[in-house]
Amino acid sequence: MKDKFKFLIEYGLEKKIKSKWFVIVNILLLALMLSLCNIDRIITFFGGDFNKETKILVVDNIGCFDLLKSQFDLNKDNLSKYSMENYKKDLKSLKKEIKKDDNTVGIILNPNEDKIIDVKIISNGYLDLIDSEYLKSIIYSTKIVKAIEKYEIPIETINKIYENVEIDREILGKNKKKEEENMEMVMAYVFPSIILPLFMLILLLVQMIGSEINDEKATRGMEIIISNVSPKIHFFSKIIVSNLFIIIQIVLMLFYGVLGMLIRGKQAIEANSELYNYVNTFKENISIQLTDKLIYVIPLFIILLILTFIGYSLLSGILASITTNIEDFQQLQTPLMIILMTGYVLSVFAATFDGSLLIKLIAFLPFISAIVAPSLFIIGQFSLIDMIISIVLMLGVNYILIKYGLRIYKVGILNYSSSKLYKKMWKAVKEK
Repeated sequence: MKDKFKFLIEYGLEKKIKSKWFVIVNILLLALMLSLCNIDRIITFFGGDFNKETKILVVDNIGCFDLLKSQFDLNKDNLSKYSMENYKKDLKSLKKEIKKDDNTVGIILNPNEDKIIDVKIISNGYLDLIDSEYLKSIIYSTKIVKAIEKYEIPIETINKIYENVEIDREILGKNKKKEEENMEMVMAYVFPSIILPLFMLILLLVQMIGSEINDEKATRGMEIIISNVSPKIHFFSKIIVSNLFIIIQIVLMLFYGVLGMLIRGKQAIEANSELYNYVNTFKENISIQLTDKLIYVIPLFIILLILTFIGYSLLSGILASITTNIEDFQQLQTPLMIILMTGYVLSVFAATFDGSLLIKLIAFLPFISAIVAPSLFIIGQFSLIDMIISIVLMLGVNYILIKYGLRIYKVGILNYSSSKLYKKMWKAVKEK
């Protein structure tokens, strides 16, 4: 019996991995991950101007180009795509230069008795919003320095004006920590990017088990299989093969992502100032706060995720066994998809439901807990004990599905008629 069980697992896994669709899909996934990690290089290769330098031509009518250039150099890390030069020609010539090249921007500086400086920025197209704000910032800094020179403000006064303000942050809410105040960034940008692939893999798992069982029933191949192995062996082999396949797919996707970043390289990341600044901001404001939490949440999350995958596969196998075709299975799995979608949406917007008892209770629900509970744990609404309770509840549901679901599976797997099917299932559940 063990040999047959082992054979079914090896045969089922080999059949999935060696299928043309698996190879084609993973080639596409590899190409997609490598492309996303190196999208700027691809754009440049095909003639794009992703990293093309933009010239800033300054028409200086007040004699402060050197000052403006020094402020620009101080912000060079944020304006790495730009260069600045003093333009000696008139306004008409400047506009001709800008019309010839979209990557040319003009800045005209004129004196103003009341406002210190009048500024005009000319471009052929739209400016990037972030870059535009940096340009405004260096112009404003230049204006401040000119104002200081004009009104002869003492250096001591200037130092007091620009001295950093030390802010003592206090949060009165119970169990709230100031270090966790930036967790919304994780929930808004980072966490959904981790949950979405898992959400898609659960969909794949449910569809895969359902379609395989229905195909075997439709071709009458199920009768041949069950005549050689027990329904119990067949059922568990399907569950194990499907979950092993999903684990292999997760490992491959992680490998594709790592390979993409290795090909890109650290220097290429640093060359893209926006990406580099975003990564640094995340590391400075978030990673320190998450370190202690991740030590606990990652192992618990993996355990809860594995149990949830097993739960979905058990339930989809049971539902598929009592249906006679794939259309009936699609109808039965619709509530599962609604539950899964609800969990995903709640996990994304978890930070906005801060303190809500309802979402905390929902996070305990099996099948949803793997998606919602980790997000609540990260933002401090879920404790370590709560995570363990979620795991225990999911484990209990899996036990019930195995104990009673297997009885339904034995009755439904060779049933090709929906007549009195639910009565037969109820009878099977009550039998020992």
